[in-house]
Amino acid sequence: MELVTRHARARMQQRGIRAEVLEALLDYGREVHAGGGCDLVFFDKRARARLPRENAALAAQAARVCKSYAIVGSEGSVITVGHRFRRIPR
Repeated sequence: MELVTRHARARMQQRGIRAEVLEALLDYGREVHAGGGCDLVFFDKRARARLPRENAALAAQAARVCKSYAIVGSEGSVITVGHRFRRIPR
């Protein structure tokens, strides 16, 4: 797994996001520019379809896993993670 900041680890624990969910997010998620040199990584329609096929362990939790997002800094470290409650504007 990539470098995860102390803040991101605290948010993972507070929000109930496990490390394997973050790994799946970084592996399968779509990355868009979020401003300030950071990228937003989330599950789009293609990633949601591909996740159950390629990772059977997370298939049972796909609905919850697919609502997760991560903010990744320019140096590749995960800054924070969370759950989406609304659409991501693009």
